[in-house]
Amino acid sequence: MLNRSVDSPARVVKLNRMVESQAAALDGVFHALADPTRRAMLRSLTAGERNIGQLAAPFAMSFAAASKHVKVLEGAGLVRRRVQGRSHLCRLEAAPLAAADEWLRFYERLWTRNFDTLDAILRESQGDA
Repeated sequence: MLNRSVDSPARVVKLNRMVESQAAALDGVFHALADPTRRAMLRSLTAGERNIGQLAAPFAMSFAAASKHVKVLEGAGLVRRRVQGRSHLCRLEAAPLAAADEWLRFYERLWTRNFDTLDAILRESQGDA
């Protein structure tokens, strides 16, 4: 029996697109975080807004190379850029990190349960010896 309000083809398509969109967003976050330079740039932005030159300085990289890294971070929604005169100022957008954290915590809880179960089995077997 179909639930018309939930199982309608239009609703199923909409829900699938929503899930695909969330998965794509999470993929973008993990792709952005996969690079140590981008992680360092994000860390730098936790102290406040920085221009591209400031983000590039610790790496002795060109403005163009730093800008490419910032574009990846922007694409993942982790950085917002605004132009003020000739300066491109970047600031951290932490919300996408919360989704990545939620995804990781699921596996943290899974492994914690598995290790707790293993610990209980080992304690039980030591008690039998």
